[in-house]
Amino acid sequence: MHSAALYLIPVTLGDTPVDRVLPVYNNTIISGISHFIVENIRTARRFLKKSNPEINIDSLTFYTLNGHTRPEEVSDYLTPLAAGFSVGIISEAGCPAIADPGADVVAIAQRAGYKVVPLVGPSSILMSLMASGFNGQSFAFHGYLPIDAGERARMLKNLEHRIYAENETQIFIETPYRNSRIIDDFIKTCNPLTKLCIAANITCEDEYIRTLTLKEWNKVKPDLGKKPCIFLLYK
Repeated sequence: MHSAALYLIPVTLGDTPVDRVLPVYNNTIISGISHFIVENIRTARRFLKKSNPEINIDSLTFYTLNGHTRPEEVSDYLTPLAAGFSVGIISEAGCPAIADPGADVVAIAQRAGYKVVPLVGPSSILMSLMASGFNGQSFAFHGYLPIDAGERARMLKNLEHRIYAENETQIFIETPYRNSRIIDDFIKTCNPLTKLCIAANITCEDEYIRTLTLKEWNKVKPDLGKKPCIFLLYK
């Protein structure tokens, strides 16, 4: 019997088999939880059923957490903890609270003094950094670049300066249908000798991770389609 806690439950990236990237221990924890905070109930139910075919989905309680969730609702989602029942947070992909709205729930749980337990699972940000050959001692994740072209170029120039001045790896994501655009922006804005690592569909069958200079990428632009990607810049 585990003491009540807020468990951060990682999920697979794409259609990767559960047993390839998630420990059996995670299922042991999941089987003891009846309350889940999720971004999307349908995909959360699908993940739980894939992880544990024996699970009784209809006996579970789901709370939706997205951009429309009010702060007071988030606090209510943690009331089972006060009654001694564990709560799980499930992200749409990878690890909860990393580039993910789950961080707000964790902050409330920490302030209230509840036990918070992160479970082991795949993080596309860290896995891409591991495979890039870039500096893993000093790095910054920025999420999305600005949409406005001028702001985007200014931010890229500033962040590229940090690469050379502080030896800091810069990490970005982009909406998949704009993958080609962000590569073009890197090539157009940054030093041709600055290196770019593109990591697509990490842990999936068609995983693609490659590091080249921007000058080299300009000659061999990959067709990434709408694959989820991580982009890393370094010298």
